[in-house]
Amino acid sequence: MTRAGCQQTMPRGKAPGRLDFARPAFFWTGTALCVAGVLGHLPMYARLTGPPGQHHGMGGMGWDLPMVLGMVLILVGLAACTRGLVGPRRVPEADEPADLRVVFDEDTPLSRAHWLLTSVMTIAVAIDVMKPLTLSFVAPGMAREYGLSSPLDPHGGPPVALLPLFGIGGTVVGSFLWGRFGDRLGRRPAILLASVVFIATSVCGAMPRFSLNLAMCFVMGMSAGGMLPLTFTLLTETVPARRRGWLVVLTGSGIAGGYALTSWMSTLLMPHFGWRVMWLLGLPTGVLLLLLNRWVPESPRFLAAQGREFEARAVLARYGARLLPAPRASTAPPRPQAAGYLRLLGPAHIRVSLPLVLLALGIGLVTYGFQLWIPSDLRRLGFTDVTADTILRDSALLGLPFNLAVAWLYGHWSSKGTLVLLGAVTTVAMTGLAVAGDGVATRPALLHVLLAAPICAASSAIAVIAAYTAEVYPTAVRSHASGLTAAVTKIGGLLMISAVAAALTPPSVRATALLGALPLALATVAILLAGVETRARSLEELSLQALEQGASTSG
Repeated sequence: MTRAGCQQTMPRGKAPGRLDFARPAFFWTGTALCVAGVLGHLPMYARLTGPPGQHHGMGGMGWDLPMVLGMVLILVGLAACTRGLVGPRRVPEADEPADLRVVFDEDTPLSRAHWLLTSVMTIAVAIDVMKPLTLSFVAPGMAREYGLSSPLDPHGGPPVALLPLFGIGGTVVGSFLWGRFGDRLGRRPAILLASVVFIATSVCGAMPRFSLNLAMCFVMGMSAGGMLPLTFTLLTETVPARRRGWLVVLTGSGIAGGYALTSWMSTLLMPHFGWRVMWLLGLPTGVLLLLLNRWVPESPRFLAAQGREFEARAVLARYGARLLPAPRASTAPPRPQAAGYLRLLGPAHIRVSLPLVLLALGIGLVTYGFQLWIPSDLRRLGFTDVTADTILRDSALLGLPFNLAVAWLYGHWSSKGTLVLLGAVTTVAMTGLAVAGDGVATRPALLHVLLAAPICAASSAIAVIAAYTAEVYPTAVRSHASGLTAAVTKIGGLLMISAVAAALTPPSVRATALLGALPLALATVAILLAGVETRARSLEELSLQALEQGASTSG
C-alpha cells in the first residue's frame, strides 16, 4: 500500500495520533438528547415519594407528558449517536492490504498512555458488571411493588424471575451483536455506543409497569453484554506481549469491584430511595464513561486490518509500537473474506473454541446463576436486606487481592494453567456450599469465605476467559470470538434463571451451587486437555499458528 493511499484514510485537519468520532456533532447532540430524555422521567419519580417501605412506588401509574417526550428524545438521540459513531471501514485502496504485524519494543516500560487506557477499561468493566448484577438487588423490591411471585412469596402474580430472565437474555443477544459490531465498525465505536445505551436504559427506574421494566431491562442487557468483551479485546490489541497477560487480567479486577460497588450502592441508597434508584445509576455511570473516552483509542490492529495504515501508525506512536510486514503462513492459508460466528467452529478454531465454550458455560452458571440468587437466598435464610448486601460487599472486597495474584499467575506463570486453577478453585468452593447447604447461615465466618471464593474466582475467571479469548483468535474474528464466549457465559445464567422461573428447581444454596459445580468441573478438564499456552507470545504468532493448524486439519 502506498503512503498516499494511507493518508487518504486520515480526515483532513486531524492531528496524527488523535482519533475522533466520524461525525462529532451527531454523536454529542444525540448524547445530549438521551440525557435530556432520561431527566424527563425524573419529575414523576421525585413526586411519588411514599412512606418507608414504599419508596417511590410508581406501579400502575400512567405516563405524563415529560415522560412521553423523554422517550422520543431518547430514541432520536440513539439514532443520532449511531450515525455519529459509524465511520469508514476498508478504504478503496486497501481491498487487498499488505500483511502487517504490530511490533512492540518489549524492553520499553509501559507508558502513561497504557496506564490511562488500563484504568479507563477497568472502570468500564466495573460499570458494565453493575448492570446485570443490579438485577439481584432490585428483584425483592420490584416483587413487592408489582405483587409478583418470588421464592419468598410464591402466591403473587407473574414470577419476578422474569426480570433477570429478560436482562440476562439481553446480554446474550448483546454479546453476539456487539461482537459483530466490534469486527465490522471498530472496537471504540462499539464501546461508546454501549455507553450511550447505558444512559438511555437508566429510565428503567421510572417505568410504571412491570412489562415496561422487562423491555427496558432487555435493552440494558444488550449493551452490558457487549461492553465487557470489547474492553478486553481493545486492551489486548494495544499492550506488549510480555505485559499483556497480567495487565489485561488485572483489568478484570473491575468485575469484583463492580460487585462490591453494586452491594455498597444498594446498602447506601435503597433504604432511602427504593429499588428504582439502582437503575437510575445508569445515567451518571454512562456519562462518566463518555467523559473518559478521550483516553480510549481505536485498536491499531483493527485499523491495520481495515487498510487504515496511517491511523494505525498514529495510534501505535502513542503506545511505543510500529507496523512491519508480517510473514505469511508456510501453508499459505487463504485470507478470510468475511467474519462470522460459524467460522469459530471451523477447522482453524474448533480446538480452541470448544473448551472455551464449555468453560464459559460453567462460569456463567456460577456468576449469572448462583450469584444472581444469593441476595434472595440470604434473605430467605433470615438475613435482613442490609445485612445480606453487606455480606456480599464484604465477600467481594475480601477477594480483591485474589485478582492481583491471578493477574500475576496469568502473565508470569501460565495462561492455560491459570484457567485450569480458577476452574478448580471455583468448583471446590461451589461444592463446599452444596455440601453445607442452608446450614452455612449459622456459621458467618464460613459463609464469608465460601461466598468470597466463587465471587472472586468466578469474576477472575471471566476476566481470564475474556483475555485468553482475545489472544488466541486472529484480528478478523477476535471481537466475534470475544462476543461468543461472553454470550455463552450469560447463557449459563439464562439456563439457571429459566429453571427457577419454571419452578424446576428452588433457588436454594445447595441446588444452585451444585448446578454450577458439575459442568464447571467438566469444563476445567477440557481446558487442561486441549488448551493453548499464550503467555509472552505475540498475537500475530498465535494467529499464524491457528491458521496453519486449520489448514493442515482441513487438508
